[in-house]
Amino acid sequence: MTGSMPRKAALAAWIGSALEYYDFFIYGTAAALVFGKVFFPASSPATGTLLALATFGVGYLARPVGAFVLGHVGDRFGRKRVLVFTLLLMGFTTFCVGCLPTYASVGVLAPVLLVVLRLMQGLSAAGEQAGANSMSLEHAPEHRRAYFTSFTLSGTQAGQILATAIFLPVAALPAEDLLTWGWRLPFWGSALVVVVGFVIRRKLDETPVFERTEVAKLPVALLFRHHWADVLRVVVAATIASVSTIFTVYALSYAVNTIGLPRTPMLWVGVLANVVALAAIPLLARLADRVGRKPVFIAGCLACGVLIFPYLWSISIGSYALLFVLGIVLFGVAYSGVNGVWPSLYGEMFSARVRLSGMAIGTQIGFAVAGFAPSVVAAIGSGKEDWLGVAIFTAAVCVVAALAAATARETYRVPTAHLGGVAPAAPSTVVASAVDG
Repeated sequence: MTGSMPRKAALAAWIGSALEYYDFFIYGTAAALVFGKVFFPASSPATGTLLALATFGVGYLARPVGAFVLGHVGDRFGRKRVLVFTLLLMGFTTFCVGCLPTYASVGVLAPVLLVVLRLMQGLSAAGEQAGANSMSLEHAPEHRRAYFTSFTLSGTQAGQILATAIFLPVAALPAEDLLTWGWRLPFWGSALVVVVGFVIRRKLDETPVFERTEVAKLPVALLFRHHWADVLRVVVAATIASVSTIFTVYALSYAVNTIGLPRTPMLWVGVLANVVALAAIPLLARLADRVGRKPVFIAGCLACGVLIFPYLWSISIGSYALLFVLGIVLFGVAYSGVNGVWPSLYGEMFSARVRLSGMAIGTQIGFAVAGFAPSVVAAIGSGKEDWLGVAIFTAAVCVVAALAAATARETYRVPTAHLGGVAPAAPSTVVASAVDG
């Protein structure tokens, strides 16, 4: 492995993930601010918002299905093929969302088409992070795996910054312009995203670890035969993503639609928190390379569970100073302890033969639960004083995720070839296992 390859893989993961999740996050922003009025105008404002948030969650339903399919492809035919496919699919579906007719034009067909495209987005996202994390981990030096894999999540934060920043001038448009043509512009911008991302990922080499591995015929069968407990552990730990969906979707909708705060300041909270996260994620990942994955991840979970209370309270009282500070600390720092570490924590539970499948299936089932968190907490209540129930729900998820991580093996000192709990097999054994798998 050349010295430059880990950096190239991390850069490709960062850029590709940023471009991929730009598409994903503009949907969440539009769901919170626009879709209730554009695609569900026949409903009451509260019901329309709830239905729009549900379409955001629908994308997560497709993720487990996509994880099984793309996990198989990635472990059987290579990480690179998955990364190129997911980028093209996400870009195409996002552009099409911007072209959809409204409810006023075609009636119920409009939200039906929206749901179909959202499902396709979910299929794409199912393989994106698992593929990028597997690529980065398998190129990384032994003692810096957390640092290099963290660039995938730094890219995700950059994509969220870009998505929110593009929505800032759009959200400032007059209501009539916003609801007719303005909301479409960020979605049409995905055409450029696809071109840039495709060029970058086509030039990336497959990982040496994968090229040396005798692949299994059915990686998923091998995964559940030997790693079922780790898959379950990842599923539960991955529900910590509820913090992200509640912060980016529910809190935005609560502030704007319930409390009546202006859209622009709330979008700026997300931008600044993610700017801080860009620096915090690699720093906390470096810490995980020194002290272990579990301490940093667990601390991040518990800190999020505590900070969600004052953050939502600050929104309920309309204190801009408090919500900016608390939002940045919650999402920019505390949640970065999770994001900086989970790519290595989860990926190191599995051997190379099933790594992409294990990460994809485990995370996407957990993320599917997290995707519906905004809808669940919106159903808890839509009044100004209902923030406490939402905070309690979020804190409970944080504690459960921390407990799941606490049961995992600590792997920061385990050589890459030994990850997954087994030493490298002799060639004859590997070939036999491939036939059996």
